[in-house]
Amino acid sequence: MTITSPEPAIVVNGLRKSFGDHVVLDGIDLDIRAGTIFSLLGPNGSGKTTTVRILSTLIPADDGEATIAGHDLKAEADGVRSAIAVTGQFSAVDKMLTGRENLLLMGRLNRLSRQDARTRAGELLDRFDLADAADKYTMTYSGGMKRRLDLAMSLAGRPEIIFLDEPTTGLDPRSRRTMWELIRELASDGVTIFLTTQQLEEADHLADRIALLDQGKLVAEGTPDELKSRIPGGHISLQFADQHQLEAAAEAVDDSTSDPEKLTLQVPSDGSVDLLRTLLDRLSGMPVTVEKLAIHTPDLDDVFFALTGHKGARQSEVISENATARK
Repeated sequence: MTITSPEPAIVVNGLRKSFGDHVVLDGIDLDIRAGTIFSLLGPNGSGKTTTVRILSTLIPADDGEATIAGHDLKAEADGVRSAIAVTGQFSAVDKMLTGRENLLLMGRLNRLSRQDARTRAGELLDRFDLADAADKYTMTYSGGMKRRLDLAMSLAGRPEIIFLDEPTTGLDPRSRRTMWELIRELASDGVTIFLTTQQLEEADHLADRIALLDQGKLVAEGTPDELKSRIPGGHISLQFADQHQLEAAAEAVDDSTSDPEKLTLQVPSDGSVDLLRTLLDRLSGMPVTVEKLAIHTPDLDDVFFALTGHKGARQSEVISENATARK
């Protein structure tokens, strides 16, 4: 039996965009499989918003090619629009309408008949756990309910691809987890998710693949684990009761680094259980007691700062992207 990978949902080659003399996207390539969750990360002003606006047909690229759900981005823009939905950071919910009315409106905008729009609204209200509040004005909804309704509205036309920008901004931890579950369910149903987020934990939990964009260029791409494996710095931290025990342990463990003030010993680690077992076995025959033990493995924060090389965006980049968003 031959197992084939899913067909590509988004293919991008050499995408470029400038605003005046400032280059925002400098020839990026993407290949995103259908039914997967893809996350584009990067500092503010790195080009994330511009990428989404181009791929959703809101602004044109200066150069490059892209195919979205089988449609050429330039030649078949209407076909692209019919296959996608865009859910922005700020809710598109009309607070003067009920949840059901918002969904009916979106269904009609997607050219569903009145009956089909009512049927689809009912399905989405049930799926997103909003049926009990369906006929209440959305001004009374909590933040989590509004975000769920916002996502439900994106699905009224049964899109193949959803662009999600900061889907859990402002949500409490419980509501955020609920939103994550809904996003995973959509992907399992075959919907392709293009996620942009500033929350690295969110990308780590959700994304099948991540691309890191910095100053208009893709500097890394892979699964979360692949990206984290590129970054050194994993270690085991051991804390001892006194200076004497710390010094004894440091002499027995090669390549370790001690901190006399904190009475800790830091040992480089690849995160494997075998290395931890070997280390503890070596110390077990010595007159020392490990009072605390902590294991640190590189996370996406480490990846982000190591590969972007800076913690903030250049002011000119922020200005360019904000100017684009206002157009």
